[in-house]
Amino acid sequence: MGLRITTNMPSISAQRVLSTQSARLQHATQALSSGSRIVKASDDAAGLAISESLRGQIRGIAMARNNAFNSISAIQVSEGGLNEIANVMIRVRELGIQAASDNIGDKERVFLNLESTQLLQEADRIAKSTRFGDKVLLDGSGGDMEFQVGAFAGPENVISYNLSSDARAGTLGIDGIDLTDKGSAREALAVIDEGLNQVSKMRANFGAIQSRLDATTSNLDIQYENLNSANSRIRDVDIAKETAEMASANVLQNAAVSVLAQANQFPNVALKLIN
Repeated sequence: MGLRITTNMPSISAQRVLSTQSARLQHATQALSSGSRIVKASDDAAGLAISESLRGQIRGIAMARNNAFNSISAIQVSEGGLNEIANVMIRVRELGIQAASDNIGDKERVFLNLESTQLLQEADRIAKSTRFGDKVLLDGSGGDMEFQVGAFAGPENVISYNLSSDARAGTLGIDGIDLTDKGSAREALAVIDEGLNQVSKMRANFGAIQSRLDATTSNLDIQYENLNSANSRIRDVDIAKETAEMASANVLQNAAVSVLAQANQFPNVALKLIN
């Protein structure tokens, strides 16, 4: 090819190579700084679509996991309230056994009845005041509760639970207990035993749903881990590969700059011939 002034083909070729190497260097720099190998959609359109879907699922599972933990907390608050009510009833039963014996007199039974009355009022107060947020848990007003423990729509992602536990003294039948005489004290024992049985059933119900929620959180933890691993393989940058790419692009870019500088001198050679 002869010497030309108007069109400097070596310079144009060197510019093209320089542009290519600059783009490689820019991509490697962006990938390393962002930690993602997919800097723009054209890098891997299918991979980006899969990764975005996984990212949405991961975020959904993280929130569902929080829902499950909060649900467990609500159940634990309920079960804790029932535990205190059971403790109160066991103490009242103890007082009833003491009042049923003739080793104490009527005056002492009055004192025992005073303690029993106060304890049963406290048990009733616990039932009416135990709550999680604005949801009262032990007065029978809870109704059906639904816990979203999945990352998608559909009934299979929801756990339903009927929070109809009613541990008020009137419901348990312990609000009319009287320990002022032996007969009433002995009758109270049967009433308290039946009340304790009801409380135990409610606690067993809470324990069952808590066990289920524990299994749910365990499954969500496994899904969260595996989905993050899958997303990482698709999207995260390979540091070794990108650093090698950056070093290669940097060297070739410098070489292209040097070649371009030389190519830009070609018209001067033609001018010398004209002179």
